[in-house]
Amino acid sequence: MTTPNNTAIETPVSSTAPVATPNQLARKLIKQLQTDFPVFDEHLPLAIGIDKQLQQKMPELDRKILRIALGIHTNSVRYLFNVSKAQKRVDLEGKEVDDVTEVHRTHAAGILKERSKKNADARKAKFQAEKIQKQEAEAARQHQDKLNQLAAKFARS
Repeated sequence: MTTPNNTAIETPVSSTAPVATPNQLARKLIKQLQTDFPVFDEHLPLAIGIDKQLQQKMPELDRKILRIALGIHTNSVRYLFNVSKAQKRVDLEGKEVDDVTEVHRTHAAGILKERSKKNADARKAKFQAEKIQKQEAEAARQHQDKLNQLAAKFARS
């Protein structure tokens, strides 16, 4: 870059080290939480407001990364399954603090059912696509065989 009096200005060279995305940082945080707090590792239904408890215990946590991590954790299949069957919520130490409401159990079960159906539909679509691909490959092979037979029949010996 040059200035009006044509003197060059050096621009700082950016670091080529990869920068972790918020999702990557959140997944790393989940692993740490699973190590530090068994309730995360066991996917137990967490107390409402667990984020505030975590911020008190670990003030260095970035709030945005914590929210992403909690979102990933609480939308996992194991967590939703446990919420759909549980009666109580727990704090970081594993002490029961609240009831899991019927609304929350029903919501978790609904999400699981929806995901299961979506996965089944995806598997069915994949199976159908593979079946069509095999049929097309077989048709192409048969066509090539016919062409080879005709070529052999009319080839000059």
